Amino acid sequence: MIKISELQVKDIVNMDNGKRLGHLTDLEINLTTGAIEALVINGSGKMMGLFGKDSEEIVVPWKNIIRIGSDVILVEVPSAYSRKPMNFEQSPITRKR
Repeated sequence: MIKISELQVKDIVNMDNGKRLGHLTDLEINLTTGAIEALVINGSGKMMGLFGKDSEEIVVPWKNIIRIGSDVILVEVPSAYSRKPMNFEQSPITRKR
């Protein structure tokens, strides 16, 4: 079992291009099933919104997580994904805070 606080300190890396996406800032949880639906990542590299309010968030569906390691979370996010909101079921989403 893993705690949310342990997930928050891990770097999140895109397996598609090897780039660091940021750190976990939030989770989307299905209230009916209790399952985690997606990871929410602060995409601008800013910590918890302290250094800017208009940072973009990247929402990675749980099915796009490849592996959770000791230091890193590997996800699959296509490198050509748009930074505009998309259908949650099909691909990652970014949104303005």
